[in-house]
Amino acid sequence: MNFKALIVGSLASLLLAITAFGQAVIKPGRAVTMTILGVPTEEKSRFDGVYPVSESGTVNMPHIGPVKAAGLRADELSRILQASYKSREIYTNPTIQVIDSSAQTLDKQMVHVGGQVRRPGPTEFIQGLTLYQAVQAGGGPTEFGSMKRVKLLRAGKLRQIDLTQAPSMSVQLEPGDTIEVPQKTILGN
Repeated sequence: MNFKALIVGSLASLLLAITAFGQAVIKPGRAVTMTILGVPTEEKSRFDGVYPVSESGTVNMPHIGPVKAAGLRADELSRILQASYKSREIYTNPTIQVIDSSAQTLDKQMVHVGGQVRRPGPTEFIQGLTLYQAVQAGGGPTEFGSMKRVKLLRAGKLRQIDLTQAPSMSVQLEPGDTIEVPQKTILGN
């Protein structure tokens, strides 16, 4: 039995070390998700949730108020909170898990759609996104937009694509691509 506990403990420590190595730093204006163990059920339901990180870099914690979070990794914030709750004798043995829930949004990959579309601006890139889908995500062309001469800028190279032709509709995009739907010419192209 002691051998099993030793192996499980070693694996848990290894997993925590691997997780901590890849963690991003918490940033102001984002959010962290927190859960707590080792406390009464009613306290757990009050504590668990998503906590916004203020622009000044703090999170407002139950019973202790603002705590600096920005600039820390999730595991560091977890240790600080556990120590704070213990030292103030609010909880005797809390285990707090902090997940930087904004880490996914920090590194979102985008494409940019502009020109004669109804909602110009960035569009989230997902694997398999096509040029046609990106234009549609921008609300589609305005009545003045030409789908026959759509411009695709990728890595400094400009291509002109006719999106009225079926084969062109399936042109795959890459993160960072810029798409422009130009204004129609006098001839309607």
